[in-house]
Amino acid sequence: MAARGLGSCCWSPTLSYTRTSSLVIKAPRGRLVRGKPLWRSYVIRAEVKFVKAEEAKQLVDTEGYSIVDVRDTSQFGRAHIKSCYHVPLFIENKDNDIGTIVNRTLHNNFSGLFYGLPFTKPNPEFVQTVKSQLSPESKVLIVCQEGLRSAAAADRLEKAGFENIACMSSGLQSVKPGMFDTVGSIELQDAGKAGLVTIQGDISRVVGAILVCALLFITFFPDLAEKMLALLPI
Repeated sequence: MAARGLGSCCWSPTLSYTRTSSLVIKAPRGRLVRGKPLWRSYVIRAEVKFVKAEEAKQLVDTEGYSIVDVRDTSQFGRAHIKSCYHVPLFIENKDNDIGTIVNRTLHNNFSGLFYGLPFTKPNPEFVQTVKSQLSPESKVLIVCQEGLRSAAAADRLEKAGFENIACMSSGLQSVKPGMFDTVGSIELQDAGKAGLVTIQGDISRVVGAILVCALLFITFFPDLAEKMLALLPI
């Protein structure tokens, strides 16, 4: 039977399924090449599901989705969902060519220092590693911290033949405490925080307390404060 919207009354399309379960529709272009029709192929790929944290929880609990965590090893070590697969989309870049050394140094002096992010590069064995643990027919839920890496990982796995892919679009930073069974010393939503960012709040509180104490001292002991300020070198 002809597919509506894609066929016509002049021909009967040939339907077949690839190993990725993509629908392939072949139609003749209306001219012959050495006595054979020239076929044109149309490929319709299955769409990746983008879900929120609550929907992701249901996919795991009721539909048997396996979780693949694609974050780097530092974030994964701080907190991750119990029984998930860890296959980082990016790995630490330890190359020693001059360009990499310069970029790594710049990165470590800024992002690495303030946010605790390692200097990384794409994992060339990402797809191969996932395939070694899960078959292309598996139901896979991909997660990362913010949702960007998981979307990129979903695209790579879809192109590699995985048929049932869901992606947590909001990332683990949106997961409420207690939603998943976790491993780690902190909550999933805080696993992306490291470096000086983690102590920024403590520094602000200390500085704020010092300023408040100084203000109170000046208010209640103005004469003594004036004498102490006079002793400070200017």
